[in-house]
Amino acid sequence: MTDLTGMTIGVIGLGLMGRPMAENLQAAGARLIINNRSRGVVEELAAQGMTPAPAPRDLAGRSDVVICMLPDTPTLERIVAGADGLLAGELAGKLLIDMGTSKYLVTQALAAKVRATGGDYVDAPVSGGTLGARAGNLTIMAGGTDAAFARARPALEVLGDRITHVGAVGAGQITKAANQVIVGLNIGAVAEALSLAEKAGVDPGRVRQALVGGFADSRVLEVHGQRMVDGDFTPGARCPIQRKDMDQALELADVLGIEMPAAALSRDLYDRVIAAGDGDLDHAGLIRAIRPDWPVNAR
Repeated sequence: MTDLTGMTIGVIGLGLMGRPMAENLQAAGARLIINNRSRGVVEELAAQGMTPAPAPRDLAGRSDVVICMLPDTPTLERIVAGADGLLAGELAGKLLIDMGTSKYLVTQALAAKVRATGGDYVDAPVSGGTLGARAGNLTIMAGGTDAAFARARPALEVLGDRITHVGAVGAGQITKAANQVIVGLNIGAVAEALSLAEKAGVDPGRVRQALVGGFADSRVLEVHGQRMVDGDFTPGARCPIQRKDMDQALELADVLGIEMPAAALSRDLYDRVIAAGDGDLDHAGLIRAIRPDWPVNAR
């Protein structure tokens, strides 16, 4: 593991992904300054030696690098540019890394504001879910200048094992949008296939096993297909997050003037799941949009 001894890293957003990421950074030797809306997790991590900051502006002044792992773009905007946000603190000479899935145009606008203060910005969204966050083997797609990416790389190497500098600021978010379209449509394909098999009287677990290794194989079939078979939808990424990501991809497609009809259908299926009261399920719970009677064995 990369040694981060001597580096002070601020982490804002300590949810399903952010907490294990912060713990991995600390294990690599970094000093952690933390901030989160919910206080419980802050208190738990403070007991592990991390230092709470009362607001993002305070965290900015005490950190060399700030990592945001936030649930949506409006939250990111508030954390960066709000009254007590990072821009209200001292960002000159600091590096801000947004590792959430955020809108491309907002990413560019926030990056410009950070650079105007003398700081720098990298967008580095991730794929791999909570399993990857805990294991430190996330896939990371980064956008930013060569210098900013080089500065971000040591921390990113602790958090992921496949790190790609895709291009300028915003390129990471465009790549993540493409990723989420593929993931969302693949979850839907697996859900339909297993629903078809089960309705026809064939064990979906055996169907999944038979498909592994063939052209239908994928990480989604492996992980989310097993979740569907088990009826265990303990969230790695909740349905509303996947829905939000699909909607952001569609918004970008609209700006670019292209049509993505399958992605639009996937978003609408997630709306159906959420409306039925299953929004707290893992995004593999999409199968319940197709088969509302599909068992849920773990809540």
